[in-house]
This record gives sequence, structure tokens and C-alpha cells, in this order.
Amino acid sequence: MKPAPFSFVAPETLDEVVAALAAHGEDARILAGGQSLVPLMNLRLARPEVLVSINRCGELDYIRLSDDRLVVGALVRQIDAETSPLVQAECPLLAKALRHVGLPATRNRGTVCGSLAHCDPLAELPAVALALEADLVLTSAAGERRVAAHDFFVADMTTCIEPGEIVSAVAFERQDPSERSALLEVSNGGNVFPVGGVALRWASAGGTCAMARIAAFGVGSVAQRLVDAEDALVGTDLGPTAIAASVAAARNVVNPTGDMHADAEYRRHLVGVLLERGLLEGEGP
Repeated sequence: MKPAPFSFVAPETLDEVVAALAAHGEDARILAGGQSLVPLMNLRLARPEVLVSINRCGELDYIRLSDDRLVVGALVRQIDAETSPLVQAECPLLAKALRHVGLPATRNRGTVCGSLAHCDPLAELPAVALALEADLVLTSAAGERRVAAHDFFVADMTTCIEPGEIVSAVAFERQDPSERSALLEVSNGGNVFPVGGVALRWASAGGTCAMARIAAFGVGSVAQRLVDAEDALVGTDLGPTAIAASVAAARNVVNPTGDMHADAEYRRHLVGVLLERGLLEGEGP
């Protein structure tokens, strides 16, 4: 199929982007990599009247440190973030997750911010944003606002982005060198979307778990932070009893649905299996 008719503009600065968005409102959509948007347009599940391409906005193509944050601009391709020494050093969980996103061919075009804005419940990056307590930077003609990841993701392919706004950057919490982290998922084979997965990071001090951040994807309408599972780990020795309690808490809080790939009970069981495996096998930074 072919997309419905649309107009195309290609601003060269962020100011011009937000001006175009302000002019067209709900009729406009941002185009960066287009790996998610264009297929939806071809199926006519998305019918924007105006595409605002940011591919000429070099000012949005950056990865840099800002205090305790690693900031990734809206035009950073997934493959560039995956191979960035700065990302690998400061946010190894993000680097690990990006290896699972699509294929190298799609990662060459797809952007980190674009995946977050798309908010696919089967995507890895929203769960990583939750585990890394990211802030999304939303820019419009009215100015800039920062939204915590847990407030940004609303439901299946739905975020808190307002008409006229662009996700101009995402700021991930930098990981301490002492942390361990893991990204695990299961698919039905081949280069397909995962059935479900978990992103987690944790740290110990003196043999006791001092911090845990756990998020799941593919087991609900949106990526989900598993706070109860985290609480079951903090203050423990991360032994079998603590891990079992965390697994039970994770399975209790998720509310998956079934489909042709896996039923709800399988997905609920899967979350626990991957969480346990991650805690036992998780790598250092």
C-alpha cells in the first residue's frame, strides 16, 4: 500500500522545527528515521497531513554528559548510540539493549528518541528509559519541559507528547561503575519482535543490595517499572530467597495479555524467569 497524501518540510534548526509544528498542530508528525512511522503510513494506520523532517538539524545529533546524565539528541541513530564509547562507559544498559533493537539496517536509520516517542509495548528502549530513570526533553514554541520516563509512557503507542512538541533529547541517569546490569528477552525466533523481556540494573555494598531498578516490556500495554520486585531485593544479600521474592513480586504486578505468539500466563512466567536469569548472570558495567 501507499501512504495517504501529505506535505513535507525539512527545517534546518530546532527553532524552525517547532515553528512548523506550531503551524500545523495535530496534523504534523516528526520524521527522523521513519522505521516505525513509514510502515504505519503505508498501511494508512497513520495519516499525518504534514511530515516535519529533522534530518537536516545537525544540532540534534549529539551525545554528551551533563552532570549525572547522559544526554542523547533527537537525531542520534541507534547504531551510533550502540557503538558510542561514551554510551558504553556511562550507560552500559542502554548499549546492551540497542543490540536487540531491530536489525543493523534499521538501527542505521532509527533514532533513540524516535523509538521512545513511538512507545511500542514490545520495544526495548522504553523499559531501558524506566530502568535508567530517564527524563524526556520536550520542546515546543512555548519552550522546553522535562518529563520523567514513568510519566511519559502512557499506553500502547501513546505518550504525553502534546501537539506542537518534539522529543528533542533524552537524558539517561549515568550508571555507577560498580553497578551490574542486564537486558534479556525472548522471541519466537528470527528477526521478530520479542515476546517479552526485562531490563535491570543493581548495585551492592558490603554484600548487601543497595539499589535495584527493574522494568519489563512486552507484558502489558506499555513498558512497566517493577517497583515491588526492586523492593524485594534492596537490603538483601541477593541470595536465592531474595531472588525468589523478587520474581514472585514481578509476576504478581504485571498484567500481560495473550496473543498468537504467547498467552498471558506464559508472559507472566517469562518475566520471572528472565529476572532470575538476569540477576544470576548479569554482567558488570
